[in-house]
Amino acid sequence: MSDAPVASPIDESHAARRKAAKGVGSVAAARLGAVIEVIAQPAYTWLFGLPTYGLYMVLWSLVNLAENIFDLGQTSALQRVLPQAETSQQRAAAVRGALLLGVGPNILVAGIVSLAAPLIAPILNVAAADLPRLVTAIRLFAWALPLWATIEVATSALRAAHAFGPEIRLRILWEQVARLIMAGIFAGLGLTTLGLLSAHLCSLAITAALSLRLLNRYVPLAEVLGTRCDKAMMANLFWSGTSVLPANILARMFTDLPTVLANFLAPGAAGAAASGLYAIARKVASIVQIVRQTFNYVLAPVASAAARGERGTIESLYGFAVRVSLAVAAPTAAALIAIGPALLATFAHGSEAAWPILAILTAARAAEAALGPAGAIQQVIAGRFQQVTNTALGVATAALALFIAAPTLGVIGIAVAVAVGQVTVAAFAVAQLVRHEKLHGFQPPFLRTLIVTLAVCAVFPLLWLALRSLPLWLEGLILFAAWPPLLWVAARFGLAPSDKLAFGKAARTLRL
Repeated sequence: MSDAPVASPIDESHAARRKAAKGVGSVAAARLGAVIEVIAQPAYTWLFGLPTYGLYMVLWSLVNLAENIFDLGQTSALQRVLPQAETSQQRAAAVRGALLLGVGPNILVAGIVSLAAPLIAPILNVAAADLPRLVTAIRLFAWALPLWATIEVATSALRAAHAFGPEIRLRILWEQVARLIMAGIFAGLGLTTLGLLSAHLCSLAITAALSLRLLNRYVPLAEVLGTRCDKAMMANLFWSGTSVLPANILARMFTDLPTVLANFLAPGAAGAAASGLYAIARKVASIVQIVRQTFNYVLAPVASAAARGERGTIESLYGFAVRVSLAVAAPTAAALIAIGPALLATFAHGSEAAWPILAILTAARAAEAALGPAGAIQQVIAGRFQQVTNTALGVATAALALFIAAPTLGVIGIAVAVAVGQVTVAAFAVAQLVRHEKLHGFQPPFLRTLIVTLAVCAVFPLLWLALRSLPLWLEGLILFAAWPPLLWVAARFGLAPSDKLAFGKAARTLRL
């Protein structure tokens, strides 16, 4: 009989929370690079104009939608398959198979779109100045598809290997910095429509090369190229990917399809500008999404590994993520909505009209984050087709809201539909985890976190009302300065001692 000590469930839960907290810290620090992307958007509108920016966002949204279909779900498949690989040869085979399945179809589709560009161009609404170069723009930008697929698959492999910080720094920080620099260079050379698109392509090419180089540290590319991916591995990757592909596509529709739909609201430059307004609001609202994506990135592979052991550990992680997400995301959303008018004033003239869209989308992102990473956990431990159900219900709800709101509210109606759909998907994911997996993320001390967080959020509209007589820039600066201390209050008094303990030295440094 062994005398080795046996870890108690409490010890395992704390260790899992500590591991997740370390990952969250790395990813959150790196995800702050997403702020660079938001900061870059005003520069793009000033350098190239709101209608051209709107065209660029429509084309990028179409690339995102297409890539999400033709990568055959390999970014999700790797999250399930790679953490469970037991040897370096299996890991190399998984990466090789995912690259073949995920990038190959996108190369083929890029060629087809490039040839079909004259048929696609008349469908889009653009400014008169962009019209002569529209076919060339579509042909050029089609090749963003295989570049983006390479980045998505490679960085998904890094994420599955728990390389959270380097992966996000690469995709967000370096990609966005390179894009901004190249956009400035091309604008200086006098390129307009093609300048912004070329800058994006250059940044993708740089990021794709760097992502493969980084992947080589964790899964040697020589081994990837030299390892045969057998039929069993290819089948596992294919079915793991395609089983979640419908859910991935439907989820992506919430992000990118509205920008395309906004383009059809009015002819010519007005339609392009409507796409630009929606895209601006979505980019600003995405700051709140940092919180949700951070936990999704960290908890998916951690939960996949833990699924082989104690389910109580996963439930502990789930509750921890729900409370921390709520305490961080809700005050951040309240601050963004209050600061919104000042932020939009930094964009090109006319962008101020995006504030109602910004407020709606930001509130929806906060609600999503507050409901926790149920979808990410569900993706790796639940039945492969469960996500399709809740995502399809969310899309159906959004479609109904779009049918009711869009005819009278225009682009604001599109934002309402997206918000309704996103919250519906997140809520159904929570309900499915309870029903099918018996996982509960809203147990005590969730109520304490909720009450404290709502009290903190209420401060921002009161501040906003008190500062209305000040110049817009000064109002924005004061509201922004109020955000860190109020966020600290939410974490200090809203989180349970066990939650704060998981953050170790960081909690002590911040006096939580």
